[in-house]
Amino acid sequence: MTDDTTLLANDNATRHATGDGEADVLVRRATANDLPLVIELDGDNTGLHKPDYWGETFHETERHPGQHFLIAESASSDHEFLGFIVGEVRAWEFGSRPCGWILTIGVVHERRVAGVGSALFDAICERFAADGVKTVRTMLARHDQLNMSFFRSQGMMAGSFIELEKPID
Repeated sequence: MTDDTTLLANDNATRHATGDGEADVLVRRATANDLPLVIELDGDNTGLHKPDYWGETFHETERHPGQHFLIAESASSDHEFLGFIVGEVRAWEFGSRPCGWILTIGVVHERRVAGVGSALFDAICERFAADGVKTVRTMLARHDQLNMSFFRSQGMMAGSFIELEKPID
């Protein structure tokens, strides 16, 4: 862990200093009680309401090692919900060695550019490292400049794989 990250006793939660004058961010494993806030934030970000998807995603991350569903909240006494990140360790697709995949990330609009996304990214990378992987990947739409800018700011760049697709008629 970096100097600005502190491991807390409860459920491997970590405290991340944002460095921007805002309250520190606490990142912890999601619980079922977090799902309504995740569903609402994802709906705000995507325009889609997907409670079944989020319920299934949560239950899958609870059942399988190497799958992570993390919540960011204010480290102040109110523990305000700030965002979430979901990822998993995947291996051997088309010869790929085991690596961490970030499947999605969401940050409350009013707290973007305040270190919350970076705290989530760092926390999931710490979990992936504990799982024994040395690389993290994600996949984005070409036009998704918001997430592209964020992930590049975290040091991510084009990888060695190319995504191919074809419409199924």
